[in-house]
Amino acid sequence: MSLSKTLLSMTAAAALLTGCTMIPDYDRPDLPVSAQWPQGQAYEGIEGVSEADISKVNWQSFFLSPPMQRVIQTSLDNNRDLRVASLQVEQARALYRVERAALVPSIGATGSGTRQGIPENASGLGKDTVSSTYSANVGTTAFELDLFGRIRSMNERALEEYFATEEAQQSARIALIAETANAYLTYLADKKLLGITEDTLKSQQEAYDLIKKRYDLGTSSQLDLEQARTSVETARANRARYLRFVAQDRNALELLMGTAPDTAILDALTLDTVELADNLPVGLPSAVLLERPDIRQAEHSLKAANANIGAARAAFFPAISLTGSAGFASESLSDLFKSGSSLAWSFIPSITLPIFEGGKNIANLDSATAGQKIAVAQYEKSIQTAFREVADELAARGTYTEQLAAQTALANATGNAYRISRARYDQGTDNYLSVLDSQRELYSAQQSEITVQQERLSNLVNLYKVLGGGKE
Repeated sequence: MSLSKTLLSMTAAAALLTGCTMIPDYDRPDLPVSAQWPQGQAYEGIEGVSEADISKVNWQSFFLSPPMQRVIQTSLDNNRDLRVASLQVEQARALYRVERAALVPSIGATGSGTRQGIPENASGLGKDTVSSTYSANVGTTAFELDLFGRIRSMNERALEEYFATEEAQQSARIALIAETANAYLTYLADKKLLGITEDTLKSQQEAYDLIKKRYDLGTSSQLDLEQARTSVETARANRARYLRFVAQDRNALELLMGTAPDTAILDALTLDTVELADNLPVGLPSAVLLERPDIRQAEHSLKAANANIGAARAAFFPAISLTGSAGFASESLSDLFKSGSSLAWSFIPSITLPIFEGGKNIANLDSATAGQKIAVAQYEKSIQTAFREVADELAARGTYTEQLAAQTALANATGNAYRISRARYDQGTDNYLSVLDSQRELYSAQQSEITVQQERLSNLVNLYKVLGGGKE
């Protein structure tokens, strides 16, 4: 038999002897949530669409403002956490290939040479002798025949872990998009708050200077002067506070973007000019939740735990391994590959039968079974958490529009009240305390309006995230 035929026969026999796995049949757990999203006044105006598909809404078609698109793209290109997530996918893929390699024999070539000197009194020939042996072999070492599917179960587990890592990377990507967008909205909101604070400080400084002149002329009281000064110092303190917030917001964006942000791009947008698609499709829970990357990740982890049971079951059965080689041997190195050289081969099958393991195999199976049950619970908890997240954002979307309209009307009303109070003070029909109170109410209403405006935009961003985001 030729060398090639010998190796081919060994490989074919090994392939034919591999068997099925003992992995339990996988049944996806039922969704432990309602089949419909919550109903009620908080959800009014929300149109449920049974055939909606969020995956068709990529992030560029949701974030409509070009400056925001550039900020997000910079984060996707440079963020280190996302880079780590991508490298973890590559690592998981490599580990899967390692596990898969155990399914086929590893074939290697070896060559060796031995020269041995034998003394006269031990040679049996009455003289000193020197013997030489040279060999060249190709073979496999300890290849396990996967008759009971242990290796295939481990390979299946590695594959599902790889898939889970891919979904984790996609989940991290969607989270990064949302986090970057929200950080940018926070920056724009704090910039707007800084702007109204500076306007308030300027207005209060002018009022203080006017009252100071009146006080010097004896037409205004010291109480009015001190009240005006209180308003000025409060505005100064708030200005310093928002200056700090804007700087910290910029630092947060730099961390997310992985590089120093371009000021011209950041300042090309204001909170009032941000454009987001506000008509995101919302499907049924059964369609939406199962498409979220984190839910798919949890399901792949569940399948991996399921495959682990198959490997634990296979450990109760015999393990058969093969070691074999085929090659040439000769007493002369120069004659090793010449015709007439001796064909050398070996075939060493071995079997290991577990008889007494001190309960180790039973304990491993119990551990794998418990791990699978844990994975089921974690999968169901992921579904419940996702349902709650979507429901919360739907409730927010159903109420923020009305809240913002009310807050805007309140700001307008307090603005009118402040102007009337200021006019009455200038005419001498009211004291400065009324002016101060109305000014504080106006400033507070303006701050709340900006906060609600930011929260409404962030709600749309978060809704895009919790629905699972769109495909690239």
